[in-house]
Amino acid sequence: MKGGSGESAGQDARADDADPNDLDFSLPNPGPGPDPLSLSKLDADLAVLVFHRDHLCGNCRKQVDDFCERYAEFVEHDAEVIGVLPEPEERAADWVDHHDMPYPMLADPDATLGDRYGQAIKFGPIGRRVDLIGRMPAVAIVDVRREPELLWSHTGSNPVDRPALDTILRELEKFS
Repeated sequence: MKGGSGESAGQDARADDADPNDLDFSLPNPGPGPDPLSLSKLDADLAVLVFHRDHLCGNCRKQVDDFCERYAEFVEHDAEVIGVLPEPEERAADWVDHHDMPYPMLADPDATLGDRYGQAIKFGPIGRRVDLIGRMPAVAIVDVRREPELLWSHTGSNPVDRPALDTILRELEKFS
């Protein structure tokens, strides 16, 4: 990981069999942009992946509203915000409609992308079974100008441990 001050904290479950260098993906996107969406299909230099906990998570919904309000600031850095929800496509589509999202929202029902990017899961078997209890929030900045490269990430140690949007924007300034 280049630059930044992101760190991983408090993980007790992670996808150990995933290739950490394989950052690209193809997932259903009921939001704006290509469907399915992959990093190679983005029309931006940088991607900001926002890994949510669950469709019922109030902190996640607030975070979506904050990203929607300040989306233009990310576009100014030639960055595309991409929400990742560990839910079926129908629930991701509900979020897109409810929040009038200007950016993609990926449906990742098996949470494979969150696992690949190191999204923390706490509380053992219960946390692995119930995303709202175990899955912690995470954010990753990926350079997509060439082969996808992880530039910065933050993995929450608890449900409210999320970087402020100003922090993410400062990290983007380092790479844009």
